[in-house]
Amino acid sequence: MRLLRSRSAPPRVPGVGEVVAEAEGVHVGLGGGWVLGGVDVVARAGEVLVLVGPNGAGKSTLLAALAGDVAVGRGVVRVFGREVSAWSAGELALRRAVLPQAAGVSFPFSVEDVVRMGRAPYAGVDPGEDDGIVAEAMAATEVTPFAGRAFSALSGGEQARVALARVLAQRAPLLLLDEPTAALDLKHQELVLRLCRDRAHAGDAVVVVLHDLSLAAAYAHRVAILCAGRVAADGPPAEVFEERLLSEVYDQPVDVFPHPRTGVAVVGPKRLT
Repeated sequence: MRLLRSRSAPPRVPGVGEVVAEAEGVHVGLGGGWVLGGVDVVARAGEVLVLVGPNGAGKSTLLAALAGDVAVGRGVVRVFGREVSAWSAGELALRRAVLPQAAGVSFPFSVEDVVRMGRAPYAGVDPGEDDGIVAEAMAATEVTPFAGRAFSALSGGEQARVALARVLAQRAPLLLLDEPTAALDLKHQELVLRLCRDRAHAGDAVVVVLHDLSLAAAYAHRVAILCAGRVAADGPPAEVFEERLLSEVYDQPVDVFPHPRTGVAVVGPKRLT
């Protein structure tokens, strides 16, 4: 499959701890109301930031705002210190890679073709380099065995991993992943979040929307808890995953206790039996 390539210059490599993306006072409107009502959040190089909160809290909307995929009514979103709307599509594609909740493909592309789409933003790259990057991304997500199969013939979990491989192949320094573990079994949930940690360790900024609070506690460097379009708390999971706050945010009594081996917080609904 031949890819159309942009002529945009690749971004510089950010230093560890540098703010790669930020939302400042961000409001996003929908249906006459605010889905986000004044959100401040930053994503730093070398860090996994996990967005959690109940359904309708604004997590996916915030991720889309950071990606430049939804218009901001008030406030500002910056990527690499520049308003996200000021980047061209080609420039933005070199700086951030997005994994949406839905990973549908309209045409009968093979798995390898879909992953290779992640290389589309690059100009003047040796096709041999593309081949190696695509192969590495497929191996990391364990989709190599069905590289030649039609994407549409895969299970939902397999499609999710192929979509993540496309994001990894894009080699952008900012990864924005919306519920990447939702369709996955236990093994591949762990695989995907280890990959997120690996990308952060390599210097990327990784922002992930998750529903599983125990997974968030295990893999996030920092968590932003959203509730009704605002950030209720932002900090390391060990500091912000507190029973009273989570019970209030989720409108459900919650237990938080340390894992018996790792000491990392385990979060679940409070049950009498």
